[in-house]
Amino acid sequence: MITRRSAVEALALGTLAASTTPAAPLKGRLKQSVSRWCYEKYSLEYLCQAAVRIGLKGIDLIDSKDWPTVQKYGLVPSMTPGAGTIPDALNRKENHDRLEREFRENIGKAAKAGVPNVITFSGNRRGLPDDTGLENCVIGLNRVKKIAEDQNVMICLELLNSKIDHHDYQCDHTAWGVEVIKRVDSPKVKLLYDIYHMQIMEGDVIRTIRDNFQYLAHFHTGGVPGRHEIDNTQELNYGAVAKAIVELGFQGYLAHEFVPAAKDPIQSLEDAAKLCDA
Repeated sequence: MITRRSAVEALALGTLAASTTPAAPLKGRLKQSVSRWCYEKYSLEYLCQAAVRIGLKGIDLIDSKDWPTVQKYGLVPSMTPGAGTIPDALNRKENHDRLEREFRENIGKAAKAGVPNVITFSGNRRGLPDDTGLENCVIGLNRVKKIAEDQNVMICLELLNSKIDHHDYQCDHTAWGVEVIKRVDSPKVKLLYDIYHMQIMEGDVIRTIRDNFQYLAHFHTGGVPGRHEIDNTQELNYGAVAKAIVELGFQGYLAHEFVPAAKDPIQSLEDAAKLCDA
């Protein structure tokens, strides 16, 4: 007789078996990773094991305390904190002394551990005109770009939408972010182009990536609308987007930053990796 307990145990065993079944090898022309925060229900060890099985190359948005676990599995901590927070960062000069200290410490740690990218933000407007915020971001990044250059670590300024998720965020359009990067003029200061966020703000994703490719260092994915799976339930063709990125010769990471809504989040991640394996 099947009891509730036996059914639960059978389901658990089936899930475990599925999670350890080798995935079909990826072509790997595009280095893919996964953002840690989207899979917080799983231990980091389990997520790393799944990432290796799927064929991912890194874990995104993790602190230095987690680097050893990730690296133990042959994965790269593909993005780590640099300085500032989403609402409070580079667009105000009064933050620059603190941010420089944070950058100096975090870039130093990243360089020693072989971590390629650190993340930073513009901050929210709070009434600050866009031209003033832009100039302040340039001033702040100019203070720290040589630290990044000397230690071969990329500072990534993230583009985020201010329409749905991060109201009042200043670096919310590609043109604004690109102008910051142009003025800073450093090979180690570029943009994190979040495809989900920029689809919400601008659309025209493939053309924008092609036109501004030299200013982009990192990508994030997410389904629109809802920030869930990047499958046929949403409006972007991620296969085409990934193909365009590969054809441009991109050498950085594309990190999956969608929040799985399906019953099997790891299967969703595997499906996303296959879809973007251009």
